[in-house]
Amino acid sequence: MKKFELMVLPYAPEALEPVISRETIGFHHGKHLAGYVNNLNALLEGSPLAGLPLEEIVLKADGGILNNAGQILNHNLYFGQFAAPKTDNQPVGKLAEAIIAQFGSFEAFKEEFQKKGATLFGSGWVWLSADADGKLVITQETNAANPIQRGLKPLLTFDVWEHAYYLDYQNRRPDHLAALWQIINWEVIESRLK
Repeated sequence: MKKFELMVLPYAPEALEPVISRETIGFHHGKHLAGYVNNLNALLEGSPLAGLPLEEIVLKADGGILNNAGQILNHNLYFGQFAAPKTDNQPVGKLAEAIIAQFGSFEAFKEEFQKKGATLFGSGWVWLSADADGKLVITQETNAANPIQRGLKPLLTFDVWEHAYYLDYQNRRPDHLAALWQIINWEVIESRLK
């Protein structure tokens, strides 16, 4: 059986500071995500889902397998979308055009996205996704859910589980969400749109 492996970060653990600290990366990637990978590998042993791609497992599984597979998929997209902080960090090209067409402006999009992240009760994720027609939608997904379960293509996500921000922001989830825009690698997000 092919085992899932912990993703390698495309940047150094301190590269996202001060938005996300090295310590948070260490716990979030090195402990939480690693735990989901280890759990999923153990749960898949002898399962008919063993050997399937991660996305397919998320679409077919339930219970513990779904929870761990969903968290791996979500975290891989999350950690893979960041780069060193930049001021006035905004999308360009087709993605920027689509955001403006859908939400009126980049600022209006950010405001709605942050509000959905701040108001999600409990643990989960806020997502920007594209539907089958290419229309952009913002969704709140609880726990380990992923937009692919709704037939959407996930583009951008903010993790609102407390382990994503508590060391750096304590209970100030909105401050964490507002800071994340500085580290989004918009080229990665645009590549997911294609």
